[in-house]
Amino acid sequence: MASSSSTSLPLHICHGNKLTTIINRSHAVLHSIAISFLIYYRTSFLFHQPTPIIIPWLLLFTSELILSFIWFLGRAYIWRPVYRTVFPERLPNDDKLPAIDVFICTTGPDKEPTIGVMNTLLSAMALDYPPDKLHVYLSDDGGYAITLHAMRESWSFARWWLPFCRRFGIKTRCPEAYFSRTENRDSDSENPHNFMVEREKIKEQYVLFKERVRRAGEESKFKDKGVYTASDHPSCIEVMEENSKEGLLEDQIIEMPLLVYVSREKRTSQFHHFKAGAVNVLLRVSAMLSNSPYILMLDCDMYCNDPTSARQAMCFHFDPEMSPSLAFVQFPQAFRDIRENDIYDSEVRSAYTILWPGLDGLKGPVLSDIDLRELKDSFGPSNEFINSLRQDYKKPNLNDNGEASNMLLEEAKVLASCSYEDHTKWGKEVGFLYDSVAEDFLTGFVMQCKGWISAYVAPSSSSRPQFLGTSTTNLNDLLTQGIRWGSGLVDVALSRFSPLFYGSSRTSFLHSMGFAELSLFPLLYCLPLWCFATIPPLYLLNGIPLYPEVSDPYFSVFLFIFLSSLSKHLHEVVVTGRPIRKWMNEQRIWMIKSVTCHLYGSLDAILKKFDLRKASFLTTNKVADDEQFKLYREGKFDFRASTIFVAPLVTVMLVNLASIVGGVYRIMFMGADWRKMFGQVLLSFYIILMNYVVIEGMVLRKDKGRIPLYVNVLSIVFSLIFLSLGSIIISI
Repeated sequence: MASSSSTSLPLHICHGNKLTTIINRSHAVLHSIAISFLIYYRTSFLFHQPTPIIIPWLLLFTSELILSFIWFLGRAYIWRPVYRTVFPERLPNDDKLPAIDVFICTTGPDKEPTIGVMNTLLSAMALDYPPDKLHVYLSDDGGYAITLHAMRESWSFARWWLPFCRRFGIKTRCPEAYFSRTENRDSDSENPHNFMVEREKIKEQYVLFKERVRRAGEESKFKDKGVYTASDHPSCIEVMEENSKEGLLEDQIIEMPLLVYVSREKRTSQFHHFKAGAVNVLLRVSAMLSNSPYILMLDCDMYCNDPTSARQAMCFHFDPEMSPSLAFVQFPQAFRDIRENDIYDSEVRSAYTILWPGLDGLKGPVLSDIDLRELKDSFGPSNEFINSLRQDYKKPNLNDNGEASNMLLEEAKVLASCSYEDHTKWGKEVGFLYDSVAEDFLTGFVMQCKGWISAYVAPSSSSRPQFLGTSTTNLNDLLTQGIRWGSGLVDVALSRFSPLFYGSSRTSFLHSMGFAELSLFPLLYCLPLWCFATIPPLYLLNGIPLYPEVSDPYFSVFLFIFLSSLSKHLHEVVVTGRPIRKWMNEQRIWMIKSVTCHLYGSLDAILKKFDLRKASFLTTNKVADDEQFKLYREGKFDFRASTIFVAPLVTVMLVNLASIVGGVYRIMFMGADWRKMFGQVLLSFYIILMNYVVIEGMVLRKDKGRIPLYVNVLSIVFSLIFLSLGSIIISI
């Protein structure tokens, strides 16, 4: 519990759930005992097996050990989960609140629609925070003319939108989300008539704003085809500001946050470090223009849904016990387009309800001192930037439009150049941190290893999510995103910052375990699941048992581990308020991702490790597709995805279907002992049951989202080759 500096009431409280902790730890003990018996069985009987099945026996045993290891690492999350409640109304007066810089990054309008990005920007400008202490920066990594034009239009529209939100206490401060609501219960107005009249005026202005941006977007398709490209252009920095306040009455002057457009210099000859490189430029530029002590990072499609979110974070930064070592406050991502039947697990429930509260409960070491000597070697040659690091640095005034203001803007352009970090420790020692496409995960881990701590604040069931964004609602985008995430995480696992080794001596054992599980799970799930999806079915088809027979006591060990894992997952889903259908969806997506994007992401990371492939960054598509979203809303998979995603799924299903048919035929007509084959029959049946949607897409569906015929044919060929070659090898 933390105390406010001005009252005895706490600004935030931290609490756990004793019953959940007892259940988690008890299950961990029982499951560990069962795993010990499994290991004993496999090692004891390994060399008692006939020669033809030693290799599959070893493959299964290795897969079981890998799954046991990743499960063991994951116990860190359930050891001491904590939940936090904040009281922003207890913060001191506005004049005592610190300044905040808001960073928003976008790559280009093709996959990140300009109107959506501007809505995020407007919601940030409208935060319930003192306007003179709020500074919003947009990084346009492609240097697109439409983005700069849209920001100017957003600045003009904000002069209507911000006063409206403040006057009527609007809670939904993203214009698109607000005007798409059917009800008008989002204000504190005591005069409904005046409110509705004003609302219609603002809505009219918003429609005009969108139309101007749309027309500019059409025109820019021709104008942007000039000398510069998204990967080769100079730096551009523009501060949005009023032309003049002269002649305005006091009540006509609208308090506006600082709004800055930043496009860093990019050259084809320079490596630009993806999003992390853009954020580093924002850090340097903002140091010149506002130099706020706190930063709010937003995805370009993640708008501020609760205007008090910045104040909620301040509840921790004003805590004298936490503040000296508090690196960041993390909020969960919530999505406005999630359906009740979330077939793709786009909500990412386990991360935000299990993993993050679990990590939040694991305390790291105390804060270490930082040596700031040789600043130019570390932070580059800019004297102004180095001066901004000093505690007594005076915040610059950009409103005087004088020589000092122009000088700061010119210095900011230098700091946004692509060569500024060359020959500095910033460019050398921190290089891997932003070469990784999982830069957020890696940065947080390294900071905590250096002694910093963090806090995780999830909204209660009765409160608004702090931020809302768009999720992936089709299979192709989901798995493409999964490749990027998987590659980035395995990058970290294979690097010198691997949590298994780098974290073991720098943070607590459990804390290191949790981060290790996050970095390793794409690699350590894809290998075992491919094994379980192919080896047992192949040997079932050939009538060779790989598991104990039903009457053997050790069969109950395997069955217990199987049911224990499923029931624990089901318990986690239910206690977080989700239906049983959610459990089935998560099981299915876990299998689908493991045999597709996690495999490809892991291979990508391994190839990069051996310099066989260059790092790349695949931006998640945020353009809405009505037809795809219709299928998602109806609970139907959209199999119009890349063949490298769909063909493995169909092949696995065909292999397991063939094994079930062949295995049952052997039992019924060829005298095979069902008790010896039951384990493999159960496994194949479970795979088919959980992934029934693939069979639907293959033969039952007639809509556009079905699996294409050529993919079915290709998968049949793959499965026949695998089963034929496998059977030949077994018979030798």
